[in-house]
Amino acid sequence: MGSVQEYLDYIAPGHRRLFDRVSGLILEEFPQASVALSYGMPTYRVEKRRLHIGVWQHGVSIYGWGTDRDGGFSSRHPELISGKATIRLRSTDMAAVTDDELRALIRAALKP
Repeated sequence: MGSVQEYLDYIAPGHRRLFDRVSGLILEEFPQASVALSYGMPTYRVEKRRLHIGVWQHGVSIYGWGTDRDGGFSSRHPELISGKATIRLRSTDMAAVTDDELRALIRAALKP
């Protein structure tokens, strides 16, 4: 967890609350998830499934979910999808995204 903690320590204060919200929801849904750095960002693993959460200049991105495993998130929020399988969340976007929508995404992405 040391390298994960180092990553967390360097998150800009303006993005830390957003990161903690997403991370907290993952760990609520899957308390058994292991967390380690992969591709330079915290990666949550449940058996063979992985979800990467990275901080970028304008917010937090979620990687590793399949387009068939997003709990309907991409159809409800197509404006937040970037590239093949990246969700980019800005702090300003978060008012429009509920915890239940994030939970549905998390469950679909990490359910073994």
